[in-house]
Amino acid sequence: MNATTTHAPAHIACAACGAVNRVPADRLADDPDCGRCHRPLLDGRPLVLDERNFDAVVQGSTIPVLVDFWAPWCGPCRMMAPMFEQAARQLKGRVLLAKVNSDEAPGLASRFAIRSIPTLVRLDGGRETARRSGALPTEQIVTLARG
Repeated sequence: MNATTTHAPAHIACAACGAVNRVPADRLADDPDCGRCHRPLLDGRPLVLDERNFDAVVQGSTIPVLVDFWAPWCGPCRMMAPMFEQAARQLKGRVLLAKVNSDEAPGLASRFAIRSIPTLVRLDGGRETARRSGALPTEQIVTLARG
């Protein structure tokens, strides 16, 4: 059970500075900012993660994280990007959506055995709970993210 269903505060790790922030469950959709660096935590846009901040965000957040492994040269990845952004807006405060450029983070791509892109991986508490490869429409991204 996640923080949004138990009404317990959620822990959200800041992608910019790594600080773990406690956010009351009923305030997750209210655009909370990081207590340390004051950058937005959940603004309805996908986070950009790399090998430097990935583990801090994924393991430091109690809400699910849906990661899009992509590359800028990939046509299907570019085609799906607006749909992924739309899903991030729809899921604001309930699921973190994040993007990992597999060319710039080959260690993460290897660790998650990414064989084709785009590949979406849903993580709960740092543990993989779902995976889909190929470009998906917004509705399927939302369904995968919700679990």
